[in-house]
Amino acid sequence: MKTLPKLLAGVGLIALTAPLGAFSSDDINQKVAEQLAQKAQSSSLGYDIVESLTVEVGPRLAGSEQDKVAVDWAIAKLQSLGFDRVYKEPVTVPVWRRGIAKASILSPFPQPLVVTALGGSIATPAQGLSATIVRFDTLQDLQNAEAGSLNDKIAFIDAKTERHRDGKGYGQTASGRSRGAVAAAEKGAVGIIIRSIGTDHDRMAHTGMMRYEEGVTAIPAAAISNPDADLINAMLKRDKEVVISLELGSERRGETTSYNVIAEVKGSTKADEIVLIGAHLDSWDEGTGAIDDGAGVAIVTAAAKHILDLPQKPERTIRVVLYAAEELGLLGGKTYAKEHEAELEKHYIAAESDFGAGPIYQIDWRVADTAHSPVINAMKVAEPLGVAAGNNKASGGPDVSMLPALGVPVASLRQDGSDYFDYHHTPNDTLDKINPEALAQNVAVYAQFAWVMANSKVELRPLPPKE
Repeated sequence: MKTLPKLLAGVGLIALTAPLGAFSSDDINQKVAEQLAQKAQSSSLGYDIVESLTVEVGPRLAGSEQDKVAVDWAIAKLQSLGFDRVYKEPVTVPVWRRGIAKASILSPFPQPLVVTALGGSIATPAQGLSATIVRFDTLQDLQNAEAGSLNDKIAFIDAKTERHRDGKGYGQTASGRSRGAVAAAEKGAVGIIIRSIGTDHDRMAHTGMMRYEEGVTAIPAAAISNPDADLINAMLKRDKEVVISLELGSERRGETTSYNVIAEVKGSTKADEIVLIGAHLDSWDEGTGAIDDGAGVAIVTAAAKHILDLPQKPERTIRVVLYAAEELGLLGGKTYAKEHEAELEKHYIAAESDFGAGPIYQIDWRVADTAHSPVINAMKVAEPLGVAAGNNKASGGPDVSMLPALGVPVASLRQDGSDYFDYHHTPNDTLDKINPEALAQNVAVYAQFAWVMANSKVELRPLPPKE
């Protein structure tokens, strides 16, 4: 873990012990930010929160009974930490149950496959499906196939996800998961399987949300593990007719109500203005949701708590939003934006932590062009933590990604996600994948970010046009 140089080892206290007239407000805020980093890095609060969530709640698929447990847990946790205000806001979410998932190769060489249903998929017929597969390198290749060419076949999208620190490989292949079923059905397929959207070589399948389209036949959709995709490829080299069986017991059960859970550190002189730091509370149902997104819940909650414990209040209100149903289509984020439309002009800036617990290495922004250099300068306080200045093209994170279009500035605190997609959406998303020191560095940077932004005098609007 990176630590602040020894010469800063108590400098944060200067802001609290020296006469206020000795420093400008900017100097004081910078020194408090240094103090926050020291506090966060020496504290286990972030780890304690994610440990509590994964042990006491565990998997918490939106719309499930455990989702209700997670909401109650979040309210109780935030209240116990002493936030100035804790409340929840309703979000309508679909109810989906995974059920059984089985697959195997029937010919030319019978073998079992490791498979998981994609989120939202319908079930197969009770007796399952058995059909020849037709392989495609990419979603685009499937979309370019001739109409009717997949009649009574199972489509197989075999796109490999490349490993990158910023996770860009995921963005290049995830469309096969979300849109593959529609494309396959349009060509006549009776089902679809995809190579898992993951960078691992473990024999674990990665789930994730898929979509249907009105007017297009809904077909069962599943993901197989990367080693099983390799196995199918090896068989296709020996025989072009590979037949598989697929059985899914997935079930759609209408809709229910979940909640965005919100906590606030009340501001002093600009209490009606908001610095939003968020994460999503829900997770998929196969792991315990540690890196996705228990870590984010812990990071933003602990960061705000360290600010809450300061002897002085931030100027602006710091709002922690634990979003509902991010995994099912950013439903909590979309609902928040709609329900808070009237006060979005008072949102000074927003950011979300939803990329595991790897160290933050860069901060990207989406602010007025005239504000980019000033905010970079203000966040130089994070340089000793290994954080570099970034570009002005940030999205802010999934649940706040719709806010820039509504005029709200955002920042993306970039985490090292080199191994994130090894575990993402699998049973392997568990607490042991979190490095406590890296998590503490995240808490430190988020605490500094929230404090500096809550006291900033920089005008962040209007946002530049999207490129």
